[in-house]
Amino acid sequence: MLFNKPSNFSMIIDNEVLFTGTQVNYCVICPTKLWLFSHFATMEQTSDLVSLGKLLQETSFQHAKKDLIMDQKIAIDFIKRDDKLILHEIKKSEKLEKAHIFQLLYYLYYLKHEKGIENAEGIINYPSKRKIVKVELTPEKEIELQNILQKIKEIILLPQPPKPEKKKYCRKCSYFEFCWVK
Repeated sequence: MLFNKPSNFSMIIDNEVLFTGTQVNYCVICPTKLWLFSHFATMEQTSDLVSLGKLLQETSFQHAKKDLIMDQKIAIDFIKRDDKLILHEIKKSEKLEKAHIFQLLYYLYYLKHEKGIENAEGIINYPSKRKIVKVELTPEKEIELQNILQKIKEIILLPQPPKPEKKKYCRKCSYFEFCWVK
C-alpha cells in the first residue's frame, strides 16, 4: 500500500465525526481525491488552477478580512454581519457548484451543531462571472449533508483509494497523474 494510516486513525474517525470543508467538497467531486487528500497526499500546491483560485480570492473583496479558520476544521473566505451571520466563499468557476454548495452547507452545519449558531446563511461568490449563489441549511439539505459525512467516513476508512472514475474535469485535477498516469 502506498500510504500508511496512523495507528490511531480508526479511533480518530470513530470519535471525531467532524471533517474539513475540503473533505466535503472532495467527497462530492471524487471519492479517490477525497481518500488521497485525507491520507496526506496533498497535491494542491502544485496546481496552477488552485493558485489562480487563491489569487482571485486575494484580489476580490479586498475590504473584507479573509481566511477565517475555526477549530482547524473550517476555513471561511470571509464573514459579514447583518441581522444574521453571512459566510462568504469565493470560487473561480461554477463548474463544481454542487461541491461548493455542500462545502458551505457544511460550514453552516458546523456552526449550528458545534457552536450553537443557527442564525447564519451562506453566499458563494463567483467574481469573474459576477454571480452569487445563496445557500441555506434547510432540514432536507442537512439530511443530504449527513449522508455525505457518513460517506466521507466510509471512504477514509478504506485500506486503499477507491478506483478512480473518468470525469470530464479529471485532466485539470491536481491528482490527475496519481489516478491516470501509469
